[in-house]
Amino acid sequence: MANISIVIPLYNSAKFQNLLLEALEKERISQNWQLEVIFVDDGSLDGSFDLAVQNQKIYPWIRAIKLARNFGHQAAVRTGLDYVKGDIVAIIDDDLQDPPAVLKHFIAKLDEGWDVVYGIRKKRKENLLKKTAYGAFYRILRKLSEIKIPLDTGDFCVLRREVVDKMLALPEKNPFLRGIRAWVGYRQTGLEYERAARVAGESGYTLKKLFQLAFDGIFSFSLIPLRFITVIGGIGLAFSLAYGSYVFYKLFTTGFDVKGFATLALMISFFSSLILICLGVIGEYIARIYTESKNRPISVIMKSHNL
Repeated sequence: MANISIVIPLYNSAKFQNLLLEALEKERISQNWQLEVIFVDDGSLDGSFDLAVQNQKIYPWIRAIKLARNFGHQAAVRTGLDYVKGDIVAIIDDDLQDPPAVLKHFIAKLDEGWDVVYGIRKKRKENLLKKTAYGAFYRILRKLSEIKIPLDTGDFCVLRREVVDKMLALPEKNPFLRGIRAWVGYRQTGLEYERAARVAGESGYTLKKLFQLAFDGIFSFSLIPLRFITVIGGIGLAFSLAYGSYVFYKLFTTGFDVKGFATLALMISFFSSLILICLGVIGEYIARIYTESKNRPISVIMKSHNL
């Protein structure tokens, strides 16, 4: 009998929580799992936590945590991982886009000797713009990252408890979990699945949060943006030397005083913009150093049930 813990962050999911629980119960019975599900309510406004508490009377394997405010998806999952007890740990979303029925196939891969099995999204039921943006992000991150982060993957995965313990040993304040999962290593493999459409409601990931997640991924696992600043500086220096040489050549060979107000204004604007971009990149790294130095907890738990 497999001893399984499933961490599920909740955000305004009361409308479809019962559907999720029915799907989990079906898998628990068919696979004979010894199950615990840790719901982490990330500042929901629709009573998702209270509904989870009520459902615990029907499904005794429910554990529930309510955070004091919305700390973000990654922080909610990271908080839930602190309380898992199972030998096998799964992470899924609350909106049934990550089908619980796929979990048994992930666990079968663990039985083959793998330590981490992550979901590879074969298809996404989202608009073209969003799919294009996600695809571009994963490929940019793959190119920039110092570790091999798999393409088209999210947090949907199954891990051995040993791997979870190693991930929890990394006290990052802005955790990018799929990057941390790749960083710790072990034997990892992916399994393709078709990501379903969201059952109801709107995603808690706003455009701002998606950009924040992208920045966390890039700046937490790559130094290339910093090194690129040096490259930009070298190109700027070469351009300045070349243009300066041209000006002096014209001055000393023909006595012609080069009139270049427009050119000078354009150069000042161009290099000033580059300087601001470079300062912005440096600022992203400094901001993360500042956040880590404050050593605040990733989240604040307001209350819990059956934990």
